[in-house]
Amino acid sequence: MLSRVAESLYWMARYLERAEDLARLINVNSNLVLDLPHRFDFGWEPLIEITGDRERFDELYEELDERSVVRFLVADRRNTGSILSALDLARENLRTTRDIVPREAWEQLNDLYMTARQRTHSGVPKRGRYEFLNNLIRSCQQITGLLAGTMSRNEAYWFIKAGRYLERADMTTRIVDVRSEDLLAERSDDLTPFENIQWMSVLKSLTAYQMYRHHVRLRVRAPDVLRFLLQHELFPRAVVHCLGEVTASLQHLPNHGAPVHAVHVVQADVREVDVQMLWQDELHRFLDRLQVSIADLHGEINATWFAVEQEDEDGS
Repeated sequence: MLSRVAESLYWMARYLERAEDLARLINVNSNLVLDLPHRFDFGWEPLIEITGDRERFDELYEELDERSVVRFLVADRRNTGSILSALDLARENLRTTRDIVPREAWEQLNDLYMTARQRTHSGVPKRGRYEFLNNLIRSCQQITGLLAGTMSRNEAYWFIKAGRYLERADMTTRIVDVRSEDLLAERSDDLTPFENIQWMSVLKSLTAYQMYRHHVRLRVRAPDVLRFLLQHELFPRAVVHCLGEVTASLQHLPNHGAPVHAVHVVQADVREVDVQMLWQDELHRFLDRLQVSIADLHGEINATWFAVEQEDEDGS
């Protein structure tokens, strides 16, 4: 497979996963803001911190309010990390490789982008926003399911799967990191009665609440939530599980030795960490290190498979 085709499929999957995760995050945050007393100012700033786009947001907007944050994250084409930008990039990557994937996947992604562009052309009004984002989530999941259910298990499929799960692992660490920092910073006697609501929002941001209750069978507590979202082998949005899926995908590809070894190192680090100690002291530092490691994993994938054609074109 040509490296540029592999790279396009890999990034298509990452952008599609990013759009879905952002839509879910915005809906959950809307509910959290309503559930907590007004004196606890969690607001919309954490969503900008999760995406890592604070500098760009400050360049474009004067106020960090709900309307500005939602527009920035959903429909602002000047923000390359917005949902609309992610869908556009996913669509463009799939357009150039549509002879590799089932035609229905291209048609559905194209329709999803066109619908999202039309719905957000005049802004993102609060009325109807929840329904719009829910429909977008279902459409992303439908495309993912279509690819999983109709593609041959060839190199194209494994690049798509690796991209999806690496993006998912990254988003899980970002949500846990920023939300946990907020919770730790705001801990007080006044906040204690609402702490379970906040940790429930972390779980719901990842559609993890029901599975958490199924597996943990305890009330929502910070160390248990962290353990579940970082280390649970069976939950498909837990970091360890995502990294395991990345490994399983890469092992089907040629020259996979260095990337697979790099994933194993990060996965072992997550498995072995003492979550109770993290919660008490080192959580933010560990998650920062984990995010850097995930970025390095992408760098290893890029160097192994995607940079090869560029080197050939440069004559090196």
